[in-house]
Amino acid sequence: MENASKALIIAGAILLAILIISLGILIYNQAAGIANGNAMSEVEITQFNTQFTQYEGRQSGSTVRALLQKVISNNLNADDDDKKVEVKDNSGATLVGTSTTDMPGTDKVSTNGYYEVSFTYGSSGASNAGLVDVITIK
Repeated sequence: MENASKALIIAGAILLAILIISLGILIYNQAAGIANGNAMSEVEITQFNTQFTQYEGRQSGSTVRALLQKVISNNLNADDDDKKVEVKDNSGATLVGTSTTDMPGTDKVSTNGYYEVSFTYGSSGASNAGLVDVITIK
């Protein structure tokens, strides 16, 4: 009987040690993500991208102007350069840049036309991985 109780105590101690080690690994991984600047979760990335990706595809000129206004607002209020978005036309010319001085506005988009809107995302391993990086308007 005495051996059985010691075995239960040892088994409990082993389970407790495994739990403590697992918790330590979890905390370390979260801290390493913050140290690498990759602190955004999948939910936060999706939430950030959704404000732009709703404009994907064929859009009217007035809708594209609304997108440009949203990008300008985002870039002015972004707390991190990785969250700034650049808008280019099909020739590669910048319509809205990431700096506050490179934002010519919406005057290059006609409200009468239709435009194709597509997105480029930050590459994996980059600090802006998964985030909308460049919006192309054709």
